[in-house]
Amino acid sequence: MSFLKEFKKFALRGNLVDIAVAFVMGGAFGKVVSTFTDKMVAPVIGILTGGQNFNDKKIVLKQAAEEVKDPSGNIVIPASNEVDLAWGAFVTSIIDFLIVALVMFVIIKAINSLKKKEEETPAALSKTEELLTEIKELLKN
Repeated sequence: MSFLKEFKKFALRGNLVDIAVAFVMGGAFGKVVSTFTDKMVAPVIGILTGGQNFNDKKIVLKQAAEEVKDPSGNIVIPASNEVDLAWGAFVTSIIDFLIVALVMFVIIKAINSLKKKEEETPAALSKTEELLTEIKELLKN
């Protein structure tokens, strides 16, 4: 099974234990991953996009406006804040999530392979079992 197919199967499986482990570990790695994305991935993307800060990308839906007063000091039009869609920050968060998910996938894959190796390794026979096996073979002869 290819790595990407196995990752897709993991992401869509919904195993509660795997999700719980990923949640706890994701919280622990969250700060590291955010710093990695902001300080290492974002500059590379910035270079690819012409030196712009990718995290600050947004679509302005409504410009900010200052309040307007009449000559007597009454507010005619109140101030309003800018309304925007911060899509660059959203994409950065998606990159953070994918990095955390990939790390969790690799960790759980390693744990599962260790479990398989442990299951495949036959248990060592005790002294009694060894003696009984020898007696059984002697009786066959």
